[in-house]
Amino acid sequence: MSSATMERPSVLTDELIEACGSRAATYDRENRFFREDWDALKVAGFMKLNLPTAYGGLGANLSQTSRELQRLAERAPATALAVNMHLYWVGIAAEMQRLGDPSLEWVLQAAANGDIFAAGHAETGNDLPAFLSTAKAERVDGGYRVTGHKMFGSLTPVWTQFGIHAMDANDPAGPMIIHAMVKRDTPGYTIKDTWDTLGMRATKSDDTILDNVFIPDSQVMRKIPAGQADLFILCLFAVALGGITSVYLGLARRAIALSVETARRRTSLALTRSMAYNPEVQHNVAMMATRYEAMEAQLDRMLSDWDNNVDHGGRWPLKIVSAKYNVVEGAKDIVDRAMSISGGTGMFKTSELERLYRDVRCGGFHPANTLLAPEIIGKIALGIDLGEQPRWG
Repeated sequence: MSSATMERPSVLTDELIEACGSRAATYDRENRFFREDWDALKVAGFMKLNLPTAYGGLGANLSQTSRELQRLAERAPATALAVNMHLYWVGIAAEMQRLGDPSLEWVLQAAANGDIFAAGHAETGNDLPAFLSTAKAERVDGGYRVTGHKMFGSLTPVWTQFGIHAMDANDPAGPMIIHAMVKRDTPGYTIKDTWDTLGMRATKSDDTILDNVFIPDSQVMRKIPAGQADLFILCLFAVALGGITSVYLGLARRAIALSVETARRRTSLALTRSMAYNPEVQHNVAMMATRYEAMEAQLDRMLSDWDNNVDHGGRWPLKIVSAKYNVVEGAKDIVDRAMSISGGTGMFKTSELERLYRDVRCGGFHPANTLLAPEIIGKIALGIDLGEQPRWG
């Protein structure tokens, strides 16, 4: 790993991380937004972590941003997951500019001015987010009118710009996917209070209903033929999934630490020493540590290759998606093993591990989800075009 990668722009002090961690259980129990964390992180400058230095940010690359998200996620995974939704829009614009496409410079300028971005990609009935859309975009003078139902909109209480995509089926050249930002003061949308979930409850990811919302051309980020990808989509995958994956890696690391602490503390009448000397506890910890090492190495390598402009060509989606899939599935396995080590205490709502057990289940729902990821990986490995039909049977 290069020395440049090891250097870490940071505003996350140990005290700030611990404060966020101390509030995580309350946010989860009360199912409310992480307001105090948000205020503290914003004051500290965390929302400008990956904003280029030319715009007043810290200029963190993907590897550096990942390490900071991991640190935060160890103690407050829902907080880390939600703030990543802002960071990934800033990161997409920054990476495009770095790679020679300055078309989203206005996003960077908006972030410099304090705008907060959220993501509106998830839709019922669409398992190919960003490539297809159930939202409808109609071309009108000066922009588009968009109607649709967006889910999982993290940062609902605080965003100032909401990143969405919708399908324009009236284009003579074929269906186009419109990627755009909806400003908070735009009329025509409503936020539906839906967020009462298994895990990651503090993200407050409510639904957003778009009803003939006007989006001016100045707020359109990209127009891409439906089902196809370009640099914008590739950057979206690298930055968004890189951040999401980092959150679950940090969560897994915390589960291992809790397991080690528990094993050293627990006793049994059948042992003269702590449960750390139980052979099956040792086996489970060994499997956790071994899997974690592989997860960390894969994510580090993928992000390092991206930061260093390694040319993987058409295999980049495979590398990005497989890293996310392996880390999330590995984190689930690690937390499951941690629960075994915890004994019955892991079942109680007062247990941090009980919350991690629920939070980690959400990883499989993020794109590319557990159904889509193997399809993407398999098709690329086989040399089959991602848009090849039929997809099934």
